Amino acid sequence: MDATVFVVDDDPAVRDSLGLLLGLRGLRTQMFSSAESFLEAYDPAQSGCALIDVRMPGMDGLALFDIILQRQWSLPCIVMSAYGDVAMTRRALKAGAFDFLEKPFDEVDVLVDVIQNAISLDATRREQSSAHRQISDRLQRLTGRESEVMKLLVEGHSNRQVAEELGISPRTVEVYKARLLEKLQVRTITDLVRIALTAEPPAPRKG
Repeated sequence: MDATVFVVDDDPAVRDSLGLLLGLRGLRTQMFSSAESFLEAYDPAQSGCALIDVRMPGMDGLALFDIILQRQWSLPCIVMSAYGDVAMTRRALKAGAFDFLEKPFDEVDVLVDVIQNAISLDATRREQSSAHRQISDRLQRLTGRESEVMKLLVEGHSNRQVAEELGISPRTVEVYKARLLEKLQVRTITDLVRIALTAEPPAPRKG
């Protein structure tokens, strides 16, 4: 899905100008006149970034940003205002806003550069999230004994130590190790360690 710049601003003139400006730069946009309308329409599967005005009737931009954080959406948010001050900027950036821009936008190249960097960040976040889900799915396929063997192996135990800990033969440990590598689609114990650092194995189940 192509990235979209979600513009949330109650001023129709600002929405129109941003839509034209960003469109000319090859950026897809979607316009919202209020924070509430954005929350009703936005699908977290949509990639891109949000360009949010601070001062709006009803829910203001910082409150909208807080909700986006609470819902753990990956969407980077660029906060903008014609009345920005140091305290407002500090609050937005401290909370995790990607950037804070003052209106009007005198330097178009700076605006576009910030937006493109935010879109790149979103793409990276989504790629990492997808990789994490894939690892979690693979870990769910492990039996209880396979999870136990993996835990001991990534802790640095040798095959013989694993065998002694679990009351099985070293040969059986080798069999479990081969199954682990196959199910998790990796080739070495080092890869298993990387997976263990990415996601904790699920609680052992019978089998």
